[in-house]
Amino acid sequence: MGVQTGAAYRLPEPVAALYPYESNRLRLSCGHELHYVDEGSGPTLLMVHGNPNWSFYFRHLISGLKDGYRCVAVDHIGCGLSDKPQDYSYRIADHSENLLELIDHLKLQDITLVAHDWGGPISLWTARKRPGLARRFALFNTAGFLLPLPKLLTVLRTRGIGPLFVRGLNVMVRAGMVTADRTKLKGAVRDGYLFPYDSWANRVAVQRFVEEIPLETSHHNYRLLQALEAWLPQIDEDRLMICWGLKDPVFHPGYFEEWKNRFPGAETHGFSDTGHWLLEEIPDRILPLMRSFLQRT
Repeated sequence: MGVQTGAAYRLPEPVAALYPYESNRLRLSCGHELHYVDEGSGPTLLMVHGNPNWSFYFRHLISGLKDGYRCVAVDHIGCGLSDKPQDYSYRIADHSENLLELIDHLKLQDITLVAHDWGGPISLWTARKRPGLARRFALFNTAGFLLPLPKLLTVLRTRGIGPLFVRGLNVMVRAGMVTADRTKLKGAVRDGYLFPYDSWANRVAVQRFVEEIPLETSHHNYRLLQALEAWLPQIDEDRLMICWGLKDPVFHPGYFEEWKNRFPGAETHGFSDTGHWLLEEIPDRILPLMRSFLQRT
């Protein structure tokens, strides 16, 4: 496919059938176009994905909740159907700035932040920068604090080897699928996750997200995570729901336990039969929990 701008993407028909939403684009102050979907009406749910993913991951929530909620799901720059510039910074703080631009453009208020993986720190950092922005938080296999991560990530950060695996072999997407329920990630679903990341150039953000992991104290995001960790007590635990796939090899159960220790009054759900891709594997169990949480709070 080559390097794509968002406007150049045309989803294959089987993938488009699974993602039947109108595409919207916002030209950001950085000069690149951000893709997002905006479905339904009512209280706003802002869905923020992680790596290596895109708004396609939230399609079950969008379809299941748009009858009573406004579901906005974003593709970070470099991801999904957004532009994939090769010379962009791809820092977490910049993704947060992009999210704020979208929020201001759409005039979103009283938001429920729905976040997975890197979407957690990005959306939480955004909420920290804009007090009063978020009304509720629904978090899925993510972090807002520093805990040890698998040593394999160090290999993926190694000069030469990391880009070969991540950008050359697309190991982040493919490894995620191998560890997930492959009866769920097949056919058009599998194609949907692979489609935006079909070349070395189009996997630039996937590599940069790996490089943004603060595995050492000198990393710029180490201080960002420390500041975010100090801010976390500002979250009202009565308005926080955390769902966790306990088979996740990266965001391991220790992360889930840390969230529960920090927010003993939050609504928490652990699932022993699924891992990192829980919104893809068990949407039939997540949707009722989301509806109940939203109605209760």
